[in-house]
Amino acid sequence: MKKILLIGNGAREHVIAETLLRSKSGAEVVVFGSAKNPGLLPISSAYEVGNLSDFDKIKDFAKHTRPDYAIVGPEAPIAGGIVDMLKEIGVKSASPFMATGALESSKSFARDLLAKYKIPGNPKFKVFHDADGLRNFIEKDLSGNYVVKADGLKSGKGVKVSGDHLFTTDEGVAYAEQCLKEDGKVMVEEKFIGQEFSLMSFVDGENVASMPAVQDHKRAYDGDKGPNTGGMGSYSCADHSMPFLNASDLQDAHDINVAVAKAVYEETGVYYKGIMYGGFIAVKNGVRLIEYNVRFGDPEAMNVLPILRTDFSEICQAIIAGELKGMKIKFEKKATVCKYLVPDGYPDKPVKGVKIEIGDIPEGVKTYYASVDQRDDGLYLGGSRAVAFVGMADNLEDASAIATSALGSVKGPVFYRKDIGTKELIGKRVEMMGEVRGVVS
Repeated sequence: MKKILLIGNGAREHVIAETLLRSKSGAEVVVFGSAKNPGLLPISSAYEVGNLSDFDKIKDFAKHTRPDYAIVGPEAPIAGGIVDMLKEIGVKSASPFMATGALESSKSFARDLLAKYKIPGNPKFKVFHDADGLRNFIEKDLSGNYVVKADGLKSGKGVKVSGDHLFTTDEGVAYAEQCLKEDGKVMVEEKFIGQEFSLMSFVDGENVASMPAVQDHKRAYDGDKGPNTGGMGSYSCADHSMPFLNASDLQDAHDINVAVAKAVYEETGVYYKGIMYGGFIAVKNGVRLIEYNVRFGDPEAMNVLPILRTDFSEICQAIIAGELKGMKIKFEKKATVCKYLVPDGYPDKPVKGVKIEIGDIPEGVKTYYASVDQRDDGLYLGGSRAVAFVGMADNLEDASAIATSALGSVKGPVFYRKDIGTKELIGKRVEMMGEVRGVVS
């Protein structure tokens, strides 16, 4: 039996712990999180609450619990070097070191890496350290179709897109200047037209094994309206692809992940070990890279891990040992739909510190707790996404219905998107992709 230190306390960490505990050789999970997650509490043998940036406290917890290895859920501790610190006290991790974590913590690092090593998928882009040339690049080089990206970690909220968030060149320049003031640099790049999807891969430094493709829903409201969020829900299909993708699209995305893993080592001298999450977009003539994350996606983890049939603890140990090659990693041929309940006002002015009540959840629904805090008198909203419900079935329609059946069980100031995983919304996305690629249905 292996003891695993899990850092983080959201729905992503809840499903990670659940999946580890399915290990045929047994597993014990100890958790360091920033709040008491009611799903993690009963399945962990030790649980400490503290700030995830308090590395000294995490170090003391690791020394006390003596785990065999660690997994880091959120991106911020990875960017801060938590894996490097754990290695110093003899704890190996199935998560990336700080140097390779720059793939997420610096948008410009990822773009420059693809450019330097001639890896396909990049847009036209430019990193600015001052405002000189900003307007000219937006208007002339990108013809007014642009994206402005803050360089560092912004929890998915540092990206603004022309036509969606920025409606004039003046607005784009103003936001870029704001990013310059805050971070000292900003990236401006070409806007892609197409359909986004996530392809997460297990990486042991040299070998890459990809998971089923997933599509997230970033906008807060039905019909892809409203502000960007951390993700309101997601779906995956029984064939492990997306309804709007060609087989070559998935292969191209996988090949980019493989090339990036190799390039990261050549650039940093450090092997990339852990989860490599490529955010891709299918466009008219193939796929392009939107960005990289260096951990499981949230909500995407709730789509892929429940259908993982290979022993997850063994996969993590193979990642650490560099022994993924030849390992047959299998996922069940099931469709999945994840739907998040979030506080009223999310993401801009979310209700927090308010009690919610969860009633009877229908059979067959998987429940994962996120930004909630278990107190003596009940469950309280933490201000971000609160509870995720997941349905699994042979097809998307049934999986969506299963997830939806649980949404009314939560009482309190919360809301959700009704259209995630529905035939109508997916049909619109397939139709849009057909128009982009000139395919007549």
